Amino acid sequence: MWREGVTVIMVIAECLDVGLNTVNKAAVTRGMSEFVFVTYSNSLAFFFLLPTSIIFYRKRSLPPLTWSILGGMFVVSMISYSVQILKALGIGYSSPTMASVASDLIPAFTFFLAIISGFEKLDLRVKSSRAKCIGTIALIAGALTVTLYKGLPITVASLPKRVEVGRHFSTMQSNWLLGGFLLASGSFLLALGFNIQTRIIREYPAELIVALIRCIFVAIVSAIISLIAEKDPNAWKLSLNMELIAIGYSALFSFTIRASVYLWACREKGPVYVAMFKPLGIFIAVVMGVTILGDTLYLGSVIGAAIIVPGFYAVIWGQAHQEIQPVDEDHPNCSLESSFPRVPLLQNKSTEI
Repeated sequence: MWREGVTVIMVIAECLDVGLNTVNKAAVTRGMSEFVFVTYSNSLAFFFLLPTSIIFYRKRSLPPLTWSILGGMFVVSMISYSVQILKALGIGYSSPTMASVASDLIPAFTFFLAIISGFEKLDLRVKSSRAKCIGTIALIAGALTVTLYKGLPITVASLPKRVEVGRHFSTMQSNWLLGGFLLASGSFLLALGFNIQTRIIREYPAELIVALIRCIFVAIVSAIISLIAEKDPNAWKLSLNMELIAIGYSALFSFTIRASVYLWACREKGPVYVAMFKPLGIFIAVVMGVTILGDTLYLGSVIGAAIIVPGFYAVIWGQAHQEIQPVDEDHPNCSLESSFPRVPLLQNKSTEI
């Protein structure tokens, strides 16, 4: 029952993430600055997280906040800001579907970084470890297929005249590749952030406080950078349409709810478990992108998804098998079961470091 509950929460979080990609694309295509969007979203999220944290922790003892933990939070905040900018720019050049496909790289990046950082132990003599390795390779291959091979359109979107399509094909292809590169870079940084924040949340088990402090850091840094990058004062003006919806959605569902869920899941199950749910977004993104935004579904996305699906389930099988597998005395490194205590979401106990 516990595992099913965690899985349901993570699936909901991924649905929120795909929804964020879709509204971001809609706002950017209407001329909204990516830098201003990140600044406004994190600033608004602060006003959601502050009262929530005060109410939730008013009768709870918080663990001591040391300079090393605060420094780690700042590093994660800078990674988070970079991911947000790269993601917003990448979606602007490509599509929400491409953003979800690029996120399929996150399990692979997270898996390898977790091995380096010690959260995962690899033993190729065990089937589950081999399955996870093969699955991560398939995830990378599938994501690269979608990024580098666009292919013929399968569904027809609202396109300009035929002659204009031919004239702008080179530019569209160039933007597609640039968007894929930006999104892939963001995926690597996000994987790095998962590993770092897992270590932080184990030392400071207070998800809302960590999310609040990270939000403050990102809001301050993004405001400074936005003032430098955006010279036009009109870029800061908001209209009561998709721009405001995108900011509100991002602040509430992404930087408040989803961020807290990710921190909790990282503490409970580890960074690899959180990253494994990223490939699910491709199916949701295809539906939302084609039906809501009128995006064209290309052959490359279908081929890439056909490679990604078995790779994703290979990783899922390997992770599940390792969690139920007892530790073998001859192979003590085979068991990768999370060492984190199982506690409900947002439940906090007094902890001394």
